[in-house]
Formats: sequence, C-alpha cells, structure tokens
Amino acid sequence: MGDRYSDQLSRNGHWHRVSDLDAIAELGIKTLRYPLLWEHVAPNSPDECDWSWADARLPRLRELGINPIIGLVHHGSGPRYTALHQDNFATGLARHAASIARRYPWLTHFTPVNEPLTTARFSCLYGHWYPHTSCDRTFVRALLNELDGTRQAMRAIREINPAAQLVQTEDLGQAHGTPAMQHQVEFENHRRWLSFDILCGRVTPEHPFWGYLLEHGASEDELRSWHSDPCPPDVLGINHYLTSERFLDEDTAHYWDCHSAGSGGRYADVEAVRVGCVQMAGVQSLLEQAWQRYHLPLAITEAHLNCTRDEQVRWLNYVWESAEGARRAGADVRAVTVWALLGSFDWNSLLTRDAGFYEVGVFDVRSGQPRPTMLATISKALANGGVFRHPILQSPGWWQRPERIHFRHQPPAEMHAVHEDAVLEESPDKTEALEYAA
Repeated sequence: MGDRYSDQLSRNGHWHRVSDLDAIAELGIKTLRYPLLWEHVAPNSPDECDWSWADARLPRLRELGINPIIGLVHHGSGPRYTALHQDNFATGLARHAASIARRYPWLTHFTPVNEPLTTARFSCLYGHWYPHTSCDRTFVRALLNELDGTRQAMRAIREINPAAQLVQTEDLGQAHGTPAMQHQVEFENHRRWLSFDILCGRVTPEHPFWGYLLEHGASEDELRSWHSDPCPPDVLGINHYLTSERFLDEDTAHYWDCHSAGSGGRYADVEAVRVGCVQMAGVQSLLEQAWQRYHLPLAITEAHLNCTRDEQVRWLNYVWESAEGARRAGADVRAVTVWALLGSFDWNSLLTRDAGFYEVGVFDVRSGQPRPTMLATISKALANGGVFRHPILQSPGWWQRPERIHFRHQPPAEMHAVHEDAVLEESPDKTEALEYAA
C-alpha cells in the first residue's frame, strides 16, 4: 500500500501458527493453495534465502496428506530489488522457482504469478498497487514480464521435476453495456482472456490484441516467441467474484461518483449485479466459455463473498452447483477452492488503504486463533461427499433477489452484451472505477 507492504499472512496470524494446518486438514481438504512468496524467502537478495518458515510447514502438509499448490507472487511485485515492469522480474522469479524446486523436489503444482492480467491492470493501468502507474506501456510490460516469468519459472521447476504442473489463475468475468458502449465492451471481453491466450500461444497477428500489444511496447519477436515456446496451463484456475461482471453505461448521471471511468469520467463502470435488466452470465456460463475456448482442465481457484454468514454459505453452494452444472455440460472441472480460509484484510478497498477491515473466511481469526464458521461446515460437507443440506439454502442469495438492484433506468430492449467472438477495431481508453466489494 503506497510504498510499504501489507502482508495478509502476518495480519491473519498464520505466519506464527503452524497449528492452522491441522485445523485445515480436519475439513477434509486434500489440496491447498499455499504461499512461498518471493519477498518472504529472499527479501534482500536472491542469494540470501530464509527457508525456516517453509521448512516448518511444508513437511507438516505432507504428514497431513495435503498437496500444496505453491504460489510465488500473489498480488505484489516481489521483493524490493525488482518490480513487475523491471527487466529483472522474469529471470529473478525463475531463480526463486528453481531454489524452491531444488529444496522441495516433491512439490508438484505451482502458480508462479497469481492473476497476472488483474495484477498488471490494478498495478500499472489503474495505479492501485505498486508501481502505481496509469500507463498502457507499463501495463503491457508488466503483463508480459509476469507471463514470461511464469514460463521461465516452470521451465526451471521442470528441469528438476518434469511432471510439475502449472495451475494458472485469473479473474474471469464478463462485460455488458448499452449499445453506445459496445466498443468498450468488446475490448474488455477480449482482454479478459489475454493471460491464457498468450500462455497458450494464441496471440497471432490475427488476434484482436496483437496491434494493441505492439503499439504499447511489445516487440514482434517477443510475441512470436510464444508461438514456438508456449506454456499452456495444466489447469486453468478461474477466480470469480460478484464484482467480476461489469456493466458500462455512457449515461453517468444515474450512477455514483466511484463508478466513473474513462478519460474525464466519460462513462460509468458498475457491478452488473446492481443493474436491473442485465442478464448476468454467471459462474456456470463462464466455466463453459473457458472450456469451449481452451479445452483445458478447469478449477474454481477463488470463491468468496464478503457478506453475512448465511450469504457466504449460499454463495459457496451456488459456485459448487455451477461447477457441477458445467461438468454435466461436458466441461472438465476438477475442483472448487474455498477462498480465503483465514479471511482477508482490506479487500473491500482493493488494498488501497489500511483500514483494518476484516472479511471472515472459513475460519474467523479475530481472537488470535482460527474459529470455524458456518463456512467450515459446508466446506467439510463438500470435501467429504459433495452434499450440503441446510434450511439456509431454501432462500436465494441476495444477488438473486430484487434488492440486489440499485440502478434500473435502462429498459430490457436497450441492454447489450457483446460475446468474446466480436471483432476489436481499435483500443479505447481503459481506465476503470474501483471495484468495491458487495
């Protein structure tokens, strides 16, 4: 935040509690996204690694029968001697990955960079996170550095463990909008796939973003390197929140100031769930879109709602049922991740201010020890049989009830959603409003 770190692991207390792993194991969870962050292991120099924290936890995970998916960079720029947009980011990340693989050769699953597109947007296009720029060229450089860092990191890991798998996470939503906003909607519905498209070697001269990437600093040789040396994920990790689907409207008078977007606030960018007459895509549709586009195994890698305990349970159950629906429709959906087990701090402002705002997860850590919440009950039921029954589920979630709507001035005939096969002609301004959590 600003020029200093905000560390979720310290704030939730897990940094000091190995015993949390036993509480997690009691849920029946067998796979766990788990951090070995670059800035934790080698904060001052790549030659000075502190393994004490990991040495105390990774063996315990093995004893508990939990397979970790190791995260190396999660919504950050790494240690202070690098940053997303700097030339040493990719090579440094690969060096960190190789160090981990040598020390723990039994690790099998990795997420070198969490949500690279989202991280590049929030850090370099909107200025929320370090390096706090609002620049297309810096955004493009950060995104390509993150993806090349992922490719180099997996190459380094696979030199030690050839069977290691890449679980690549990314936030996935869908843009909707009025007819006048069609061009911006098209732009955003193409951009949402960019991380996966590049990793899979799909960004050719015919790709809608080829010209945009070249215009903002990418070289043709750099882009073509992905054709000959792609790094397709073994699992596409889909992160989805109620704020992930957006509605764009040129008539800004109907919305709040925080929804202002574009140069000079020329249009509103609002959570689609809050707008009447918008046909939401929903989790199942988004999973099916990802499956049809890539035909790679899928997982929901984050499923969280900041709300009452009843609504949190309804949301997790909704995501689970959506994943099952996508599987029945033919998609290879492997898992649903309950995120975040220990809750989160200050995500209601996208980590732009230190207000100490805590969102409870499967455990509530405010007492200093993790206390199971009602989410723990449904998580344990799903992990051990896939069935959860409770009177709470007889009522729909708030996102399915009429009170979800704050803005309803547009009649149904004028609403417009553009699908991913639309043609992008040129790139407009892309500044978005803060996506405040529901």
